[in-house]
Amino acid sequence: MGAMAELELPEIETLRRDLERDIVGRKVKAVDAKSLKSMPGFRTKKAFADPLIGAKVLAVERCTTTILLQLNNEMVLAIDLGASGRLERCASRKAMASDIDLVVTFTQGGDLRVADTDGSNLIRLMSTEEFEASLLPEDEQALDLLSHPMSWIDFGRFVLRRTEPLKALLMDSTAFVGIGAIYSDEILFDAGLRYDRKANELTTQEVRRLYRSVVGILHDAIKYRGTSLEKRPFLDLTGNPGEFGDHLAVYGKAGELSPRSRVPISKATFKGKPVFFCTTQV
Repeated sequence: MGAMAELELPEIETLRRDLERDIVGRKVKAVDAKSLKSMPGFRTKKAFADPLIGAKVLAVERCTTTILLQLNNEMVLAIDLGASGRLERCASRKAMASDIDLVVTFTQGGDLRVADTDGSNLIRLMSTEEFEASLLPEDEQALDLLSHPMSWIDFGRFVLRRTEPLKALLMDSTAFVGIGAIYSDEILFDAGLRYDRKANELTTQEVRRLYRSVVGILHDAIKYRGTSLEKRPFLDLTGNPGEFGDHLAVYGKAGELSPRSRVPISKATFKGKPVFFCTTQV
């Protein structure tokens, strides 16, 4: 299946929701930054840790695919897990994995640990004001149909202004938040649309199908707590794998029978990467 796919929106949202239930209201007791390589702007571990110690978590939010811990001292801890990072909630006494980058220990309830498996994590600590100033204007932000639902009509206006192939559009992080190799293939199969169809050539009926499929696939993937595959593992906060892999229709299934047509699923190369689809997609 080629290079490792990145974590996508359903995995990040699964982690965010679990953190929201688990750490809101907890106070930080200690912070251990194992390395500063993923924490730009800090020259010492103490400079990173000091603003966090004693702070209470007020909310856990998400901006695109970055998890935000809003603190009661008007600071934000922003965690971007990169291609394949990991979050763990565990007892402080649990043995430390070698790839742990940051440990936040709460006064009650053990640790939140951030693992950086491939050096692509980005962890930022900034004031709420700095964070808000860093955001793009609302009309320039990518579509996030989980946190900012929109009508299919507005969705259609957006899609029909674009000229690129649907696979490229869905995977464009400036157009859609957190849709990558896995979910773009699943969305297009569900909508019955080929990966190389031009966005501005869709009929009204096809736009509606695409809209329903984007919303439906993302929600279903979250319901099953994300996708964990051998080449792109995903574990939730307590170390359990996401189960949506059992419900994938086409991704990674070249040669298996399509659930729609009962003919083998096809595999092609699109922009240098594999794409999986059914011959019923038009």
